[in-house]
Amino acid sequence: MKMWLYDTDFLDQRLHVNYPRWMNSPAQVQCFAIYIPEHVPTEAKFTVALHMIDIFYERIIKPYRNIRIVQSVRDMESLELQEKGALLTLEGLDCIGYELFKLRTLIQLGVKMIGMSWNNPNLAVDGIGEQRGCGLTDLGRKVIELANQTKTWIDLAHISEQGFDEAVELADHIIVSHANSRVVMPHPRNLTDRQIQAIVAKDGLVGLTFVRDFVADKSVVTINDLFEHIHYFLQLGCENHLVFGSDFDGTDHLIDRVQSIEDYHFLQGKMRQTFPKGVNKKILFQNFLAHFPN
Repeated sequence: MKMWLYDTDFLDQRLHVNYPRWMNSPAQVQCFAIYIPEHVPTEAKFTVALHMIDIFYERIIKPYRNIRIVQSVRDMESLELQEKGALLTLEGLDCIGYELFKLRTLIQLGVKMIGMSWNNPNLAVDGIGEQRGCGLTDLGRKVIELANQTKTWIDLAHISEQGFDEAVELADHIIVSHANSRVVMPHPRNLTDRQIQAIVAKDGLVGLTFVRDFVADKSVVTINDLFEHIHYFLQLGCENHLVFGSDFDGTDHLIDRVQSIEDYHFLQGKMRQTFPKGVNKKILFQNFLAHFPN
């Protein structure tokens, strides 16, 4: 989204994830989200989505021999030490309108994770910001059916609570790409215990996010505040279901000392001091590989 907004390349220093920062990071695989800003007219949203995919291939994949698109566990496991894997995702279904072939096209172009909604409603489901709070429409059910057929993740970040319940029931591969615990931090985008337990029961994933407002309600939010969420998730039996969902380049309100992809060095160091080695390995990469749809 930022590269489209700024009409820039992958060297731009305004990006939390850019080429030099990524090369100086221990993160080997990174998700790149197609997110269409609300101001884009409805009739232009699908064209903008295609433009963002073109940016992904032309400005991120094509110019750099050490960046490869990844579509499977085999792709990720075959990355050399100096190589990085790029994963294409979709945040919200506004761009497809009521036309499922548009989503099928995006999947054919490399999208491996489908965000059912953003905060607002679309023709598939309500978002968490819609007071009506309705669940899946017929289109929403068809979206999940397509995702199951193509072995594509269904991302339940931003979805209404009723939509969450219905999607968990139907989807084969579920993830909440960026959210934390609502008990630890009562933000409406965070997950209730009941939702967390549903994700565990369906063998899904939760991406812990670095968005300040989702972590703690204080002027300076630190890595230790994020770790309170990890401790809580572990108490709920989530050791095999946690990954990191930074929301880099989706917000400018990030926790202290974790402001770009380079800061995974700092995060890793703090995790080694705080959690057992086996837990760290699972959260940092093993859980992602174990649950990746193949």
